[in-house]
Amino acid sequence: MDLGIKGLRVLVTAGANGIGREIARAFVEEGARVHVCDVDSEAIAALATTDPAVSASRCDIADRSQVSGLFETAIAKLGGLDVLVNNAGIAGPTGRVEEINPEDWDRCLDVCITGQFNCVRLAVPHLKQSANASIINLSSVAGRLGFGLRTPYAAAKWAVVGFTKSLSIELGEFGIRVNAILPGLVEGDRIRRVFEAKAQAKGVSRTEIEEQALAYTALKTMVTPRQLADQIVFCASPRGKTISGQALSICGDTLMLS
Repeated sequence: MDLGIKGLRVLVTAGANGIGREIARAFVEEGARVHVCDVDSEAIAALATTDPAVSASRCDIADRSQVSGLFETAIAKLGGLDVLVNNAGIAGPTGRVEEINPEDWDRCLDVCITGQFNCVRLAVPHLKQSANASIINLSSVAGRLGFGLRTPYAAAKWAVVGFTKSLSIELGEFGIRVNAILPGLVEGDRIRRVFEAKAQAKGVSRTEIEEQALAYTALKTMVTPRQLADQIVFCASPRGKTISGQALSICGDTLMLS
């Protein structure tokens, strides 16, 4: 299927590894031009070898001065902007709310929701000049179900959904589509670390936590990064031109997060 996005100019945050890298690769395969940012300098360096079609620069999206530099670089590399994928996020602390270090709470929200604002505010003037403009924000099923012992993360991901819906209303008159993607349990190192932290907090094994998590998912399987990437690319293409203001769950029908 030709998605009609050859030459589309795309910026993906946290795109040098994991889900972000898969998103970048999926866009490149469809002929898009992609710039990514990341805080991991080693991953950025490796990307130059593994994915030479993707340009990259270092940026912590919680730092507004760095985000300003990111947009200067990205716009210069891409020659404009059609799509912003706000993929960057962190897991945040695991523990009971009264035990959470306030600094860990702040950092989680700074990256997972304020970082999206930092990028959107600079992206919008460029997106208004695009004939196929969209913003795709990464939330989580924790952003509709809640997540015990993970209150900072869940709070931030709920905020992403509200941010997305409000942006869709605000930017619709300019033809800018805005959607949120709500992944479930995504294969990779990050979910393994989450399971390990949960296991330690609950005093059980990581295997037990993983089995319990899958028990609450109707399809009894994890999501792959590529499945997320495919949905994002479709939403950003002209074939998704009437999809906006949506919180799209890609989770195998996760009913509960334990």
